[in-house]
Amino acid sequence: MNRRWPYILALLATVIIVLVVIQRGRGPVVAGYQLQEHALVQQVVASGRVVTPSRVQVGSEITGVILERRVREGDRVVPGDVLLVMRADELEARAHEAEAALKQMIEVSRPQAKVAAREADARLAQSERETQRRLELHARHLIASETLEAAEQTEIANRASAERAHLLQDSLAPGASEETQLRARLAAARAALDKTIVHSQIAGTVLTRNAEPGDLVQPGRTLLEIARDGDTEILLPVDEKNLAILALGQHARCIADAFPERVFDAEITFIAPSIDPQRGTIDVRLRVAPVPDFLRQDMTVSVTIETGRRDHALAAPNDTLTLLGGARASVMTLRDGRTTRAEVTLGLRGLTNTEIVSGLAPGDWVIINNDQIDEGKRVRVQTPKHALGSSPSTRRENPIGSS
Repeated sequence: MNRRWPYILALLATVIIVLVVIQRGRGPVVAGYQLQEHALVQQVVASGRVVTPSRVQVGSEITGVILERRVREGDRVVPGDVLLVMRADELEARAHEAEAALKQMIEVSRPQAKVAAREADARLAQSERETQRRLELHARHLIASETLEAAEQTEIANRASAERAHLLQDSLAPGASEETQLRARLAAARAALDKTIVHSQIAGTVLTRNAEPGDLVQPGRTLLEIARDGDTEILLPVDEKNLAILALGQHARCIADAFPERVFDAEITFIAPSIDPQRGTIDVRLRVAPVPDFLRQDMTVSVTIETGRRDHALAAPNDTLTLLGGARASVMTLRDGRTTRAEVTLGLRGLTNTEIVSGLAPGDWVIINNDQIDEGKRVRVQTPKHALGSSPSTRRENPIGSS
């Protein structure tokens, strides 16, 4: 029995050596996928915030002290609503003074001017008659020339006085310069008084308030900020590399960070004409319709924009592709049990998978992390466990590498 042990050990060693050689001949196990056709959606994912079409900053046109604040954050306002009331003692006094001056002109100065004009006309008529009588007496040499000259001088003075009286009467007439000036002064006083009550010029929602009763405010200071009524939008800064696949009218699914379980729809309505050079992004606006009741101004929102879809697409996982530039990429595939590098043309690019337009066929195997595997090497491909039974919509995002 002891004589058989050397033969048994030699046989076991031979078997082990044969297994090792066979194993080495089959090559190492690498991770990869077998390509199949399935639906593919190309998406752009970014984070933005809720905005309104415009915001109005409300301020005071005059310097004054606030007496009342009639609105607060969240209040709805319409044109004409009173927002703030300011102290108006001095401006009220100016308005009353202007009203009194206009009333004085109409009820006192204007009638007095009419009476003064009639009196001046009467004096002028009397002096003209006196001058005529003295002319006749002087012609008959009954009075001296000095007496005639005195009468003529009196007539000239009375004529000038009558002209002044008529000029004053004309200036005080309805619609004349004096009344126009006083009415303009009154209008200015009332306009200044009206500015002590700040009204809303738009319909919207009060966002912020920066003034309280007792505050001294000046022109140029923002007292309230109102979001104008209109379409609720999402302002979305998107990486400029996605500009080529963005288009007006594209549909998006949105999730507010504060309400992750409530998904709502939006649509691209605006793509900025320029790029932000500091961030390398382009601003995109999406209209939300209908507007969920939970949305608030400046709320953070995660947005997924659908930029393309294929019902039947031959797609490769992104972690098997190496970009070569443009729509070209390289992939390590398997031919007769050995690795072979192939160049492919890309189509739609999803979050986890990218469409292969040409270069591969259904059933081909593609290898993960292909840059770490030499070409022409014999390998065995095994699908990763996390990929079994998964779909492109449930796998985590895998970026495409670049050469």
